[in-house]
Amino acid sequence: MRKIAVLPLDERPCNYHFNQWLVRGTDYEVLTPSLDILGDKKQKGNLDAISAWLLDVSKDVDAIVCAVDTLVYGGIVPSRLHHDEVDTLLNRLNLLKTIKAKYPKLTIYAYNLIMRNPKYSSSEEEPDYYETWGREIHLYGVYEHKKTLGILTENEAKQLEDINKRIDQDALKDYLWRRNQNVQVNLEFLKLVKDGTIDFGIVPQDDSSPYGLTATDQKIIREAIKNLDIELSCYMYPGADEVTNVLLMRYINVDQHKRPKLYVEYASITGGQQIPLYEDRLLHETIKYQILAVGGLIVSSISECDLMLLVNTPSSNMKEAPNQHIASLEYDAFRNLIEYVEKANYGIELGKKVIIADVAYANGGDLNLLKLLKQKGILMKVSAYAGWNTSSNTLGTCIPQGMLDFLFPNRQENLDFLGLRYVEDMGYCAVVRKEIASKLVKPNHYFLLDGKRGAVVHDIKVALEHFIDTYLSNTGYQFIIKDIYSPWNRMFETGLDVYIIKNQ
Repeated sequence: MRKIAVLPLDERPCNYHFNQWLVRGTDYEVLTPSLDILGDKKQKGNLDAISAWLLDVSKDVDAIVCAVDTLVYGGIVPSRLHHDEVDTLLNRLNLLKTIKAKYPKLTIYAYNLIMRNPKYSSSEEEPDYYETWGREIHLYGVYEHKKTLGILTENEAKQLEDINKRIDQDALKDYLWRRNQNVQVNLEFLKLVKDGTIDFGIVPQDDSSPYGLTATDQKIIREAIKNLDIELSCYMYPGADEVTNVLLMRYINVDQHKRPKLYVEYASITGGQQIPLYEDRLLHETIKYQILAVGGLIVSSISECDLMLLVNTPSSNMKEAPNQHIASLEYDAFRNLIEYVEKANYGIELGKKVIIADVAYANGGDLNLLKLLKQKGILMKVSAYAGWNTSSNTLGTCIPQGMLDFLFPNRQENLDFLGLRYVEDMGYCAVVRKEIASKLVKPNHYFLLDGKRGAVVHDIKVALEHFIDTYLSNTGYQFIIKDIYSPWNRMFETGLDVYIIKNQ
């Protein structure tokens, strides 16, 4: 049994549990720190304890997958809130050099996010002043970026002038200072890839866009990657909460001496030619990175592939999952879900592993797709499914799952994870979250519930069980919710443990 230490991006299930659950029943075991030393949303983790755990576990494992944001800042949200000087941050990062020097044969894969810059005003995961000035800070970054590129319009120039007059200058100064601190950590991270401390690295971008402060930082990092000649050992593309899964799968493929080949096809002829919500580039370009990052290759035909990656997309203009009941040509006429599902069935009949990447909507699965997979009788025959949050979150979950089913087929654990994805991505994200949120009674609201296992969570469980009875019955399987809680005591995500029983 090969052992891999994972320092996750934060304590939510998508970062803490998914990677552990994906490898269950394989020849690999994931070791993670106790939740007691990780943070809680805006509360950073115990940095000394985190470093001590990573140093101690290094002697017992074959590889490390490290979220640098947790090692350096105490988690993804604390990375947006800290007031630490660069020297302090780099001292924490350099623990990886200590570990590599002590255990030179240890494989270290790591990732370090470019700090996000949301388009909206909310302090839910940002500094308090972002509640008032978030939208203006984002637009400031967009207009300043366009100004440097010489594409700022006259109207945008007036808006930039107005923002500079109105905005809290202390808030803007604090925000820009922290971005600079984090970029310095990013640049040092790249040097660790260059000197071999980190064997492979990823610089993901959470909630990115083509213009703005994140895009400006991205330009700095991209130039540094080129100057250090590490383009083949450090990738940069949209993503965040899925990257642990990706790097974990990369190590397993390398360890197994495998280079899985994937055939990619879309539900719409223009499906890969759009920029998904919360991302900064064409979908197909991100898919290339996602496949390369896990150690796979794209091939041009079904006959030569190991896995089929079927990507559910509209023709353009991606919508949010809660709005999927609204008819539109991009979804209803300019894509063909019938052919998509028939192609999935064809692949299964050929003995290929089929991955369903459901990125038709942001923040939830496509209920029409669920209906068709069920009608065709292949809901539980596909190797992998995901349809949560951003397209990169989805891709970085279902591709590793499919590859693990390719390497270690016929595992009950894979069925359990597949069932979890249907219940969470289709059930919670696309249906139940909106339903329960609309019924919240004060003092409960979307971002503050009555406890991680309170009455609202109980209502969510009841609603999910109704979803299971309505949408997942007559599949030949029972979907059982083993556990449910709210990791950050809000409606945006839920913590679920689901297991599957095959009917006799």
